[in-house]
Amino acid sequence: MSAAPIVPRRSVLYMPAANERALEKAKTLAADAIIFDLEDAVAPDAKEAARVNAVAAASSGEYGRRQLTIRCNGLDTAWGLDDLAAAARSGASAVVIPKVSAVTTLNQVSAALDESGAPSSMRIWPMIETPTAVFDARAIAAHPRVEVLVMGTNDLARELFAQLGTAGRHPLVPHLATALAAAREAGIAILDGVYNDVKDADGFRAECVQGFEMGFDGKTLIHPGQVDIANEVWAPSAEQIDHAQRVIEAFQAALADGKGVATVDGRMIENLHVAQAQRTLAIARAIAATA
Repeated sequence: MSAAPIVPRRSVLYMPAANERALEKAKTLAADAIIFDLEDAVAPDAKEAARVNAVAAASSGEYGRRQLTIRCNGLDTAWGLDDLAAAARSGASAVVIPKVSAVTTLNQVSAALDESGAPSSMRIWPMIETPTAVFDARAIAAHPRVEVLVMGTNDLARELFAQLGTAGRHPLVPHLATALAAAREAGIAILDGVYNDVKDADGFRAECVQGFEMGFDGKTLIHPGQVDIANEVWAPSAEQIDHAQRVIEAFQAALADGKGVATVDGRMIENLHVAQAQRTLAIARAIAATA
């Protein structure tokens, strides 16, 4: 399947919808997307107030270019259906659904959105945070309403009995790669999981670099202080943009001379390198368009 149009999602920040000050601050942040959170970050007695706040924020028109989503509580909770009904009419572009382990859940969510009057453009971002979800990632990613996979690495590690905070996240890498392959097969985006130590900027940067090198489109964040680093890591540098342009120009010149390969900086350039260069430039243009 061909890839979807590039939408910058370098930094996707969870914002607890019960915290009105946090929602106000989010208007000033450079995050590419916001997840107004009704689930883990909200105490049971604050769920209904958080829902009202999230809908008001998503419909306010005060968050500029940022993509706005709402993380609902699961359908197996007392709040899930009401969250979906409210989100359907909020103006948010998508709902984030925790612990999706089967396509049947996606069908139920999609039906609930439709019944509540959601526009057909409203998408679903399922969270991959259980072993079953990893095994069913291909089917989940292929659902017609799914736009982005979101890795829930904390819950996934808990269910696997894996250790968090290990160097290079080696206990989770196979599962991250499996979900990433499913997203790429389906032609959709995928977001890396959160980094828990908000004071460890160096560790956070290293994990961002790892996620970028693996192929993730961006990272979910739990603190505003993480936004700038994620944006930097997932944005092509000036040197990368220059190299991409030279790759494309050299290959076009080679084709004009009847050749199928070119050389840039001493390295052979083929079609696959041109495709990578074109994607680099497309990402740079998409980021510039949101500035």
